[in-house]
Amino acid sequence: MKEVDIEPMHEPLAELERELVAAYVTGTGHSVEQLRARDDTEAHDILVRASFYASARLSEVEARLRYLRAIRGDV
Repeated sequence: MKEVDIEPMHEPLAELERELVAAYVTGTGHSVEQLRARDDTEAHDILVRASFYASARLSEVEARLRYLRAIRGDV
């Protein structure tokens, strides 16, 4: 069987999501790398809150994009 080089799919807002998570975590005085290396409840809780924060902000960005597209008639 021949292996095929296929470039992995990238979500359009994946980089923004990573940046939002990192910004939230930095605001708590930690880094994402530090928290991922830890195995305690506090680290887990901060990462969960950062994920919720990023999801909420991404939803806001996506809603604004839909609104702008609707205004321009791109829908």
